[in-house]
Amino acid sequence: MTLDLSVYLITDTGLCGGYGVARTVRDAIGAGATFVQVRDPHATDDEFLALAVQVVAAARGTGVPVVLNDRVHLVAAAGADGAHVGQGDMPIAQARELLGPDAILGLSASEPAEFAAARATGARLDYVGIGPVFDQSTKPDAGAALGLAGLAERVAACPWPAVAIGGIGPSNIAAVRDTGVAGASVVSAICGQPDPAAATASLVREWSRR
Repeated sequence: MTLDLSVYLITDTGLCGGYGVARTVRDAIGAGATFVQVRDPHATDDEFLALAVQVVAAARGTGVPVVLNDRVHLVAAAGADGAHVGQGDMPIAQARELLGPDAILGLSASEPAEFAAARATGARLDYVGIGPVFDQSTKPDAGAALGLAGLAERVAACPWPAVAIGGIGPSNIAAVRDTGVAGASVVSAICGQPDPAAATASLVREWSRR
């Protein structure tokens, strides 16, 4: 399975505000977003499932995959395409066992030692998220910014397709692409923007610029 990870939207319920997560996702996909991760660490399982079902419905028929952040046990109920886990979440071998062989599984990992540990499990991964690339405010507990050179070093060492995250927007997404990543994850560059479709179109345009 070949995934188009180029413009990878991670949802933020707070940032989307009254505009709504599902509407934001629908607009973003219509403007060229290629992948969606539903993320809301503060939601209860019931709240998260309701949100995920709405997002899956918004993406239905578009061919754009939807994965759930951390809530591996809710993937089947939501009708999502897989999950994304972090270093402190469910171990990837356990996540793969729960998801089955065909679901998408992504992992946050930014250091060669983390790549090696993931590879040693033998569990199939579809991509790895690396970051933060630049200073950002969406995820307060993220580590220090890697910069473009640091990102390039990690991409070269990563045995899976890499998706960059952290402080990425229209002004720097082309430079991020040039490090060799398969895609760029964004949150505030789409969520909470006055026109999510226009914001997404700008990212798509800059990613494609040569």
